[in-house]
Amino acid sequence: QVQLVESGGGLVQAGRSQRLSCAASGSISSLNVMGWYRQAPGKQRELVAQITGGSSTKYADSVKGRFTISRDNAKNTVYLQMNSLTPEDTAVYYCNVRALISGLNYWGQGTQVTVSS
Repeated sequence: QVQLVESGGGLVQAGRSQRLSCAASGSISSLNVMGWYRQAPGKQRELVAQITGGSSTKYADSVKGRFTISRDNAKNTVYLQMNSLTPEDTAVYYCNVRALISGLNYWGQGTQVTVSS
């Protein structure tokens, strides 16, 4: 059984920063990609950022230069540092872990990030 527990969401003013964390527990292959997705009201879930075990990263164009994803392999934890937040970043943010060998996807419960103008 794999569990992803997210923390760090909440209400923040535009222009400020916020950091999300996601700790994975259970039987997870070390060969995985960890990432963050978000879903705003009325919109599809979209990839925000992802990072491989070797720390290769990929970002959505809308967050490049503002968000930074990182991971601690020893703790099976992924982080998302969000700077210069705008109201357009308001969404539920979901942690995701994808096992490269099996292709299995695991999701966190989601954490709400609300950016006020």
